[in-house]
Parts: sequence; C-alpha cells; structure tokens
Amino acid sequence: MSSAAVSKGTFHPDSDVHITFEDQQKINKFARLNARVEEYKDELKAKEAILKNLEDASEELMLLDEDDCPNLPYLSGENFVYYNLETAQNNLEEFKKTSGKEMKDIESKIKETTSTMSDLKTHLYGKFGNNINLEAED
Repeated sequence: MSSAAVSKGTFHPDSDVHITFEDQQKINKFARLNARVEEYKDELKAKEAILKNLEDASEELMLLDEDDCPNLPYLSGENFVYYNLETAQNNLEEFKKTSGKEMKDIESKIKETTSTMSDLKTHLYGKFGNNINLEAED
C-alpha cells in the first residue's frame, strides 16, 4: 500500500498496531472524561446565565427607592415571600457569592479532568501515533 493511500487518522487492521486490554481501557477512560468535560461546560454555561440574571436583578434593586417599594415580592419555590429592599439585596449578594463559588468549583473540575485527559492523550498518541484520533470534532 502506498503512503499516499494511508491518510492520517484512519485505522488499517493489517498494520502493526495491536491494541491491548489496558490500551482499550485507557481509550474508554479518555472518552468518558471527554464526555464529562462537555457536561461540566454545559453546567458552567447554565451557572453563568444564573449569575448574569442575579447581577441584573441586583442592578434593578439599586434603582429602587425603599420608600417607593417597602416590600418586594420574592419567588421562593412556588410561593412569593415579601422582603424589604435591604434584605432582598443581601439575599441576592449571597446568591451571587454562592454561584461564583460553584462556577470556580466547576472550572477546577474541568482543569483537573483535562489534565488527566492530556496524560492519557500523550500515552495513546505515543503508542498509536496517527492510527488514533483523540481530537474533538467541531
């Protein structure tokens, strides 16, 4: 077979590459980690949207005067609870801090997982070269 007929990333069963059980386990682990990173990214986007909404609500509360609106309706589950302006602002600040912390936790999980994936990728590309494709498809 000519070198022009062999393209990057295609697997030829009659090549000299043999996949051991341990190699297959590493490939499977890489795939699971890759799926987990995608889930983390989706979760991070959702948290970013929540944080944006909280910041918008906080800005709107800054524009209110306590005399004009002594009690603010606050949706808690399926019920409205009424808070004064200061309490509502404090609650929003706490929610923003909590959301920020959750986002940092997710970002650290992404970083940790991608680090593990990088180690696996190095090993697998070292062994299989162009016979394996571990790059994400866009």
